[in-house]
Amino acid sequence: MKEQPPHPDELEAARVVEFLQRHPAFFVEHDELLADLIVPHEAGHAVSLVERQVKLLRERNIDVRHRLNQLMDTARENDRLFDKSRRLILGMLEAQSPDQVVATLEDSLRTDFQVPFVSLILFTEADRYSNAHCVTHTAAKEAIGHLLDSDKPVAGALRPAELNFLFGEHGEQVASTALAPIRYQGLHGVLALGSEDAQQYRSATGTLFLGYVADALARVLLRQRPLADENHA
Repeated sequence: MKEQPPHPDELEAARVVEFLQRHPAFFVEHDELLADLIVPHEAGHAVSLVERQVKLLRERNIDVRHRLNQLMDTARENDRLFDKSRRLILGMLEAQSPDQVVATLEDSLRTDFQVPFVSLILFTEADRYSNAHCVTHTAAKEAIGHLLDSDKPVAGALRPAELNFLFGEHGEQVASTALAPIRYQGLHGVLALGSEDAQQYRSATGTLFLGYVADALARVLLRQRPLADENHA
């Protein structure tokens, strides 16, 4: 009977065995590989304590690597978010009028942050902001009053009437919203971000950034108020 040639895997295994025989200290110099090796410990039909411990250590090692990768991804995303936020805040500080402040804010959110739907509504009867949507406090209270009860931003799905108030004709395209009240020294309003993705802004979504931008916006607009009042005098 003709002898069958050795299987490629057998040849590869033979080469590995030969290499390790010629380099017996290989794993001493490369001990990081030991965590990925499977070396059963003979204990009859039962799983030995050593083998169980090694298995648990390997599983924990994989879990730690996974968590570390997640932390690194989060850190990189936070770095990008900080850089964009820095450009936005500096742009608003350099604006020479309330209209420029509003334009800078909306352009940055749509371009740098890739937010498809942005809504800035100020609760005032004064015609001071030509490029901002202004409504009375009464109208805002009737439309989204319960959303303004908290000083902190909120996120999630809103009712059609609320979306229509915030985003107008684009309201029906918005599936999730993040909203930050603006409330500072007599200036009131709301800054809302909308997405067609229902999972983009969930109730658990971190809204620290949005609240930070809303707070900065209120202070910059108030700084511009004296100039606006002089122009309207």
